[in-house]
Amino acid sequence: MKYGSLIKGATIIDGQNQPPFVADVAIVDENIVAIGQLDPSNADSIIDANGLVLSPGFIDVHTHDDTNVIRMPECVPKISQGVTTTIVGNCGISASPAVLTVAPPDPMNLLGEQQDFKYPNFASYVDAVNQAQPAVNVAALVGHTTLRNNVMDDLYRTATPEEIREMKVQLRQALSEGALGLSTGLAYASAKSCDEHEVLALTQELTRANAIYTTHLRTEFEGILDAMDEAFRVGMAAKVPVVISHLKCAGAGNWGRTTDVLKKIDHARQSLDVGCDCYPYTASSSTLDLNQVTDEYPIFITWSVPHPELAGQLLSDIACDLGLNLLDAAKVLKPAGAVYHNMDAQDVERVLKYPLTMIGSDGLPNDPHPHPRLWGAFPRVLGYYCRERKLFPLTTAIHKMTGLSAQRFALVKRGEIKIGNFADLVLFDPDEIIDTASFREPKQAAKGIHTVWVNGKISYQQSTGVQGRHGRFLRRKNTELASSKLMEINS
Repeated sequence: MKYGSLIKGATIIDGQNQPPFVADVAIVDENIVAIGQLDPSNADSIIDANGLVLSPGFIDVHTHDDTNVIRMPECVPKISQGVTTTIVGNCGISASPAVLTVAPPDPMNLLGEQQDFKYPNFASYVDAVNQAQPAVNVAALVGHTTLRNNVMDDLYRTATPEEIREMKVQLRQALSEGALGLSTGLAYASAKSCDEHEVLALTQELTRANAIYTTHLRTEFEGILDAMDEAFRVGMAAKVPVVISHLKCAGAGNWGRTTDVLKKIDHARQSLDVGCDCYPYTASSSTLDLNQVTDEYPIFITWSVPHPELAGQLLSDIACDLGLNLLDAAKVLKPAGAVYHNMDAQDVERVLKYPLTMIGSDGLPNDPHPHPRLWGAFPRVLGYYCRERKLFPLTTAIHKMTGLSAQRFALVKRGEIKIGNFADLVLFDPDEIIDTASFREPKQAAKGIHTVWVNGKISYQQSTGVQGRHGRFLRRKNTELASSKLMEINS
């Protein structure tokens, strides 16, 4: 067989949490066709991977790149850190199905401006992604808040039976057109007023489609255990897998409680298919939320509509300069964005180590001063938490960002280095890989990423940058096989 590309002498970590091995990998068109000691004379091109690790492309399970994969299809913050697939539509906000005639409500404004919401149905969004041909693959959830905004005249109440029926119709259509499932952002004011019945009614559509439910819990602060109970009740009643988004214990009074949180997941997983994702930082980032304004931890303002000149400073400094208390200063700045340094390092490590935790960046690409997780989440896991902190072996770290994620979201023939799978691959230096993005200088590409392939084509090299855009939209496939694998992990 004539190979299109041959990756020679790589240390392969295959995404299945198995021991590494040294071998060659051959690619023809989009797929891996051979693994072993292969004849280089059969290859059109050869990359010497001696001393480097070859892993599956990283799958970012928690992103807000919905409109950016279309408007900025080179996806530099993602491809430069080895991400080959991005899952959008998290936290209850999605670009489709939606057409806005006014400015997007909070937090839909994280995804873009009014003109960026122009996909009346999920199929139109799929078409737009494929026409843009981003550098990475894209799969999408449907946002609960987006559905609410489509049918409700007031987001600060629960939906009526008729509004729920309309949302169910839209969700059902999106699932038929390839959506992965439903996400909620119940902590945000635009969804917090909904009751549990509203969420459960929508998740019944997921049951019929064998799809997934992901949730930004109603709170990640003091009431987190009760919020988890709600998520698990919904999952049990609807008989659907549940993923808790960016699992954390936020707020100084909540630090150390991840022990209880993870025990609760352990109990739930005995009867429910459950997982979670996490980003490797002790700070969160979102819109400026008055309920999170406190003097217990630093709050950094990343943007402000009425006062853009005040962005790039701590809220405490802004308040001092304005002669206001923190809450009144925050009111002056809104709508605005913020980074909240609201987590404990031991809690973050405890969640990262948990066997069912996947890696998701939760990056905000439209933020003018983004949280460094946008550019650095995956190399930070590999460099800081794996190599330096020795939190887990490299094989486990890779599994958390590849094989586990592909299984959880039923991304067929992705997430593992295996003959017949799509050649989404990352070649990196295990001794050099590290994030360089910081809170002060967040827009910095990682070090140590040698080459990235998407669907068999070289898409990025550290020496030359983005080389091509070879991504596509990934529609939801039947999840029975994935669910059975995950039940084995859960047990």
